Amino acid sequence: MTDWLQTNMALLIWLAVAFIAVWLTYYLKVKARKYNHVDWGSKKLNFIDGLCRAYCVKFHRLRLEKFDLPKSGGAILISNHVSGVDPLLLIAACDRPIRFMIAKEEYERFGLHWIFKGAGCIPVDRTGRADIAFRQAKRALDKGDIVALFPHGKIHLDDVEPYRVKAGIKRLAELTKKTIVVARITGVRGQGSVFKPLFLRSHTKVARFPNIPYQYFESPEALQELGELLLGHRAQLTQLPSAD
Repeated sequence: MTDWLQTNMALLIWLAVAFIAVWLTYYLKVKARKYNHVDWGSKKLNFIDGLCRAYCVKFHRLRLEKFDLPKSGGAILISNHVSGVDPLLLIAACDRPIRFMIAKEEYERFGLHWIFKGAGCIPVDRTGRADIAFRQAKRALDKGDIVALFPHGKIHLDDVEPYRVKAGIKRLAELTKKTIVVARITGVRGQGSVFKPLFLRSHTKVARFPNIPYQYFESPEALQELGELLLGHRAQLTQLPSAD
């Protein structure tokens, strides 16, 4: 028996690896099917959506506060940005597909470009050709899509100044005249890093604030107050104009 095991050890290892691979594939398919309830337009993206939601709910123990998007029509989704896991948490929190505006260099990252392109992400050229991205975002919003962005522009922790958001969100809101849905992410471990939080189990939360009409940005203090809200330095905005 010992001689047989020694002779066939390589075969047994390969069989064990194959069994684990088949079991893991089946397990992932079951989990993806269970958690996916949003149609991204392809089976591959729906599978990834299901895995994303399972990962956020089970590993990051995501908790929501009555987070829902408009049932139809375009809207702009914004959030604070503390880690590389934030886009996954927003996807898991939403009941519609969302299209992220992301830096062009990230959009073209090797190995990930195909998924960013398939998910309809909008690359932003930060070297001076941002107009192209804004036009793409406007077309997407006019078509009825949800476009998401992090208005601080990059990972920005709660205690780091400046608190104000960048003017891009004002420009996009006034250009498209769409409602802004406001979220705040908390509870992520390893904040400040892109990759570290992906492997640290957390108790995350996506909180929802009242929607903001595009007219809000007529106020000279709008960018400062919105930044403070997203970073947890105020509980609400001082005043919101009524939408038309």
